[in-house]
Amino acid sequence: MTDYIPGKQPFELKLDLLHNRLMEIGGRAEELLRLAMDGLEKRDVERARQVRRADARVNELDIEIDERALELLALQNPMAGDLRFIFAVLKATGEIERIADHAVNIANAGRRAALEPPLPDIREIREIGAQVRGMLSRALGALVNRDPDDARAVIAEDPLVDDMRNSAIRTILSYMAEQPRYISPGVNMILVIQNLERIGDLATNIAEDAVFLVEGRSIKHADPAAIP
Repeated sequence: MTDYIPGKQPFELKLDLLHNRLMEIGGRAEELLRLAMDGLEKRDVERARQVRRADARVNELDIEIDERALELLALQNPMAGDLRFIFAVLKATGEIERIADHAVNIANAGRRAALEPPLPDIREIREIGAQVRGMLSRALGALVNRDPDDARAVIAEDPLVDDMRNSAIRTILSYMAEQPRYISPGVNMILVIQNLERIGDLATNIAEDAVFLVEGRSIKHADPAAIP
């Protein structure tokens, strides 16, 4: 995607570039999570290396977006709507960068898992992974497209992730209690689940950023059932 759009003023071009970088960092974080979960399921050590290498670009984008956003705030005196956009991008970018870090943690856990005796198949891990990936994709879409309805749908799903996490951990603990050889790989998988649950929380935060961007009000810490 080109950063130059004919007919636009310098300030608009800078906002467009910030928007483009937001889409890029979001897409890269999604890809890191996909690679990490793929490597975990396939016990593929190379996937962990790919995730760690790709995370470097996410970190670069995080720094670039911060610099561009702060420049706009310092030099351009943006109006209310543009100001909300810049603040939303700053907040969401920090959350996306942390999502990428959690994907790296999952990839590292996948590398360790490949060196240990496998646990029996735990479908709950695949389910929570799919749920969280879907939430992340929809939250990013809601932010980019300024869609508060989609954002609220993501927020409403967060309690489901908590339920899935608890179910998965109970299953793993039962295997660990039955077979001592499952203790080490079981602890490793619990770490995976905790990282996935945290990604779900961060996806929810991004959805909240989308609501703030469109409506100019924070719904952070609100009861999902009470959010109109």
